[in-house]
Amino acid sequence: MKTKDEIIEIVNSTGLTQNAVFDASKLSFRTEVREMCAADKCNMYGKNWACPPACGTLDEIRKKTAEYSWGVVVQKTGQMEDPYDVDVMMETEQELKKSFINLCDLLIEREKIDCFPMGAGSCQRCAKCTYPDAPCRFPDKLFPSMEACGLVVSDTCELAGIPYYYGKNTITYTCCILFKGSSS
Repeated sequence: MKTKDEIIEIVNSTGLTQNAVFDASKLSFRTEVREMCAADKCNMYGKNWACPPACGTLDEIRKKTAEYSWGVVVQKTGQMEDPYDVDVMMETEQELKKSFINLCDLLIEREKIDCFPMGAGSCQRCAKCTYPDAPCRFPDKLFPSMEACGLVVSDTCELAGIPYYYGKNTITYTCCILFKGSSS
């Protein structure tokens, strides 16, 4: 079993901009966040295995995450030329998702670490999700978004003692991973 320091070393090797550790028992899984998913603002509700309703109920998520004692918030920040630099926004999001998928694959497949990843937005491992017509192609690699789990991203950042906002003309995308064992 890897120690917390060894896991953090793996996290640091993945090209993500920032990370910080937090106490998973202090996470707040909020119904109102999940209700925003149901309002389908991101156009993914009922269209992706990692999104509601396919990712499970909040009670199911609370039960599953109760097994984990600590977590790491990971982020990728991009520098925009102006507040409307959509190219940098999209590039930073794609860089985060690629790095996060690589990190999760490294932790789960290579290191065999029992963890619960929560991404930024819907799963994009496949070009087109099979939901609801067929089973997920990669169920062992599937992870819900933080929001699908009812987490307020800024609150989770605050819990970890890491900024949510890095200043004018920046864009930051955030994910987290929960782990078992001691956080010290």
